[in-house]
Amino acid sequence: MATLSELKKQRKPIHNINVKHEASLTALEKFAIAITDRIGTMGFFFIILIWTGLWLLWNMYVPINLRFDPFPAFVLWLFISNMLQLFFLPLIMISQNLQERHAEMRAENDFEINLKAEKEIETILENLEKQEAMVAKILEKLENK
Repeated sequence: MATLSELKKQRKPIHNINVKHEASLTALEKFAIAITDRIGTMGFFFIILIWTGLWLLWNMYVPINLRFDPFPAFVLWLFISNMLQLFFLPLIMISQNLQERHAEMRAENDFEINLKAEKEIETILENLEKQEAMVAKILEKLENK
């Protein structure tokens, strides 16, 4: 088994996996994350909700000559909504892939830390057993005197 001094020599410097992940991102990946961070908020949800409500109410209740997307079809509203979905769904998938990559990096880092901790604990326990044996010998010699 390794000694404490050997374990100290094997120690790697501590690194922040979040910083490492951030550094691995390309400019496009950072852009995708920035967009999805804003899309995935309650604020964005309320913007879409209010926009939809105003659009539908306007095109149902204002005078007919002011309506630009006639009830009940709302073709323009459906087109714009579908275009938003077509752009946002791939962005969300990209963001999920990036989050998965980050989670994998964290899992690998946790595994390395656990292995290192296991070695250190094993070495510490071995040293404690040796110390316990030495203390027992000392006590035995003291009792025999």
